[in-house]
Amino acid sequence: MSEPTAAPVRHPLEFGVALNPEAARTEELVRLARLADNRGLRLLGVMDHPYMPTTLDSWTLLSVLAASTEHIRLFPDVANLPLRPPAMLAKAAASLDLLSGGRVELGLGAGAAVQHGGGGMGGPRRSMKEAIEALEEGIAVIRRVWAASDEPAVYDGKHYRLEGVVPGPAPAHPIGVWVGAYGPRMVELTGRLADGWLPSFPYLDPAAFLKVNKSVDDSAVAASRSPSDVRRLYNIIGRIDPAGSGQFNDGPDSWIERLVELAVEGQVSGFMITPMADHDHQIEVFTAEIVPAVREALSKEGVAG
Repeated sequence: MSEPTAAPVRHPLEFGVALNPEAARTEELVRLARLADNRGLRLLGVMDHPYMPTTLDSWTLLSVLAASTEHIRLFPDVANLPLRPPAMLAKAAASLDLLSGGRVELGLGAGAAVQHGGGGMGGPRRSMKEAIEALEEGIAVIRRVWAASDEPAVYDGKHYRLEGVVPGPAPAHPIGVWVGAYGPRMVELTGRLADGWLPSFPYLDPAAFLKVNKSVDDSAVAASRSPSDVRRLYNIIGRIDPAGSGQFNDGPDSWIERLVELAVEGQVSGFMITPMADHDHQIEVFTAEIVPAVREALSKEGVAG
């Protein structure tokens, strides 16, 4: 199959923060969300590990954070599908999108129910192959529930069904489905079906990201899509530290160099930092030093930032 002839579309460059919804930090989480919003960050992710006893329910927290902020867009980073039936997940996302003025996206993963106890909460115990099958079905169900249609939605899958539910309410804007993917089958599904690819460092370092990124492109083209149909986003669990060493545990100059490379070579248009400590300071340094320097460097490269 020939490559698409149209020039790739670059998505607007956005920066954000991802938070771990620890129950012991409830007031701090709200304060950090407000800080990120006030400092001009535009993406706010919340990790979703509902099987852990120390974490809040992510959708409940996202609702509170949406009510506590004005501009920043919010999303689960990424939602555990086995413990969140897709029709209800679609309803929750559309509802919060309407309530927040169109500020919700949907990060979605196949889930870790087998490895991390989701089955103990009543979730299905699936093999990886079955989990990926269920993710593909889940995306289909979610999009049917979001459809602006008066016709009943029907879906008959191996893992999920819709039996004539009337879709609605439609979200306030077209919600993006951003998939957290690493393995070949998940990457292929992402290129074929998703609106965005959302891996994380250190699970995928920058060099590995650029290699896997080509597979996302190839999968999109094989599905008769443009690679730019799949937005590239990157979670970074790390620390901006001039005295540190190692990838994303070092000074601002090294961070800037890596982010510029990922934006130019990997078409990344969304960077989220997950601070490991001193969260306020890390957000301040990220917004004051990293973000403007990356935008300036990309402008010199002729890339809109």
